[in-house]
Parts: sequence; structure tokens; C-alpha cells
Amino acid sequence: MKNAWVIGAMALGLTGGVPVLAADDAADSAAGSGPLGITVQYSGSVMIFQVADIVVNGQFANDDYSASARLTTAGLAALFSDADIEAGVSGYRFGPRLQPWRYSHYNHASSKNRTVGIDFPEGVATPDIEPPFGNMGEPPATAEERAGAADPLSTLLAIGLGAASSSDSLCDGQLPVFDGRARYNLRFEDGGTERIRTRAWSGDAQICHAYYEPVSGYEADEFPDDDTISHPITFWMAPVHGGDLYVPVRIRTNAGFGGVTITARSIQES
Repeated sequence: MKNAWVIGAMALGLTGGVPVLAADDAADSAAGSGPLGITVQYSGSVMIFQVADIVVNGQFANDDYSASARLTTAGLAALFSDADIEAGVSGYRFGPRLQPWRYSHYNHASSKNRTVGIDFPEGVATPDIEPPFGNMGEPPATAEERAGAADPLSTLLAIGLGAASSSDSLCDGQLPVFDGRARYNLRFEDGGTERIRTRAWSGDAQICHAYYEPVSGYEADEFPDDDTISHPITFWMAPVHGGDLYVPVRIRTNAGFGGVTITARSIQES
């Protein structure tokens, strides 16, 4: 069921690393859109069984942003692990690029009462875990590896703003991510477009394939297996706010038991 959590973490936030911007780069943000707000509710399933409910909320001003997310497992997932995870992040916005300032998440269903926090002094993702993990991985992520990496929630939002896009595609390139212990990359490939219909949206969606590339911060028995790495997580991205922002309306991974699908149930623009 670890693959279900990977995809759930992406929906909570799996979008990506952004560099610290110098003052001269502020001019680039002029191309960014004005204030935007979005709330998306998702449901996740394995085969025909509902396994998770996810709500993601993002608010974007001209020069900063904030977001929150909640993931709760249900049904089949309860046979594997319980989760009721609440996450939040705030930071600075430079057009399509996001520089997080503070991220944290807490699993209300866990008996460990652990808050996983990340600060970003000078753009270096720095863990602030209480109580601390007994092991930060073998080997742990170095400061050099954490430089420029963002939290999972900022990563998802940044993809929708175009941080992983090129002149030819919404999905192109690589984004570094740090979740408080694990450091990994998401490598994106364009999958073309497909007409889809969900409860929340219908139309031509941009397909993005995201390949999970582990770097450091994993215990030996937690390192992703070849099956997880070889199968991409596929996002169907839909335009909202007149195309100023894209949100996933469907997320799918074929790895694991039956694969996992997350689908948007409702989208509210503000």
C-alpha cells in the first residue's frame, strides 16, 4: 500500500523544487497571474474499492501563496494502514515559481504524535521534526541535495502554475522534492492530451507522466523497488481560472496491487 501513499502524497502536494530567486528575477514574476484560489476534493480507489479522501486548497497572491491539504484513508486502505494527514505550507511566489517558507504535516491517526516540519533558510530544505526520526536514512539527504528542493504540496501547486513547463509542453524537465526525510526527483514527460470526463470536469486534459527518482534519505527496507520506479504516476491536468492554473483531475499509478486512481469530485474556483 506504500504506492497508494506515494500517490496520495503527490495529491497532497506532490509538486517541486524551485530555486531561490535574486531580486533581479522579480521582474519575471510580472508574467504571473493575479490572485487565484482553488479547492479540489478527490477520492482515491484501488480497483472498485474507495481507499482515500483528499482535499487540497491553494491561495495565490501576486507575491506569496499558502495551501492546505487533508488526506484520510478509508475502506480497503484501513486493512494496510490508517492515515489522517493534515498538511500546510506558505511561501513566496515568483510568477509560476514557488519558494516555500514553512511546510508541516501531522498524522492524526498515528500514535507517534510527530509533526514533520520543513523550513527553507536560503532555499535549503531543512527538516524540523518533533519528535525526531530515529533514522534520517542511509545515507541521509545532505544540505547540498536539499538545496533548491521543495515540499510535496508546493510541488503539486507549482506544476499547475507551469514550473515544470517548457515552451512546448506543460510537463517537461525535473523537480527536486524533500518530504522531511526522503529526497527524490520527479521527472516529467509530456503524454499528449486526452478527452476525459469526471464528476468535477470534462474536456481535453494535458497528460503528464511523473517518474519517481529516489536520491537519499531512505532506510534500507524502505527504498522504492524497481516496480515503483519504472511505472510513472500519470496526471491528467485541466485548466482553471481561464488557463492561468492547471489542476490534476485524475491521477493514476499502475504500480502495486491493482493500481491506484485518484479522481476529482469537485473543483471550486475563488
